[in-house]
Amino acid sequence: MAKKVVATLGKGGGKDFTKVIKLVKQRGNGAYQFKEEIVHKDKVKDFFAKS
Repeated sequence: MAKKVVATLGKGGGKDFTKVIKLVKQRGNGAYQFKEEIVHKDKVKDFFAKS
């Protein structure tokens, strides 16, 4: 799946976007979960700042 996303972002105006992955700890059972999104390169810090 990641290969499709990267290939799609390489075309046209997609170079302004970045795929970001964040490790989030769940409160109830303490397990970890990955949260991934495709965000504009100017919004990367905002993605990691929010919880």
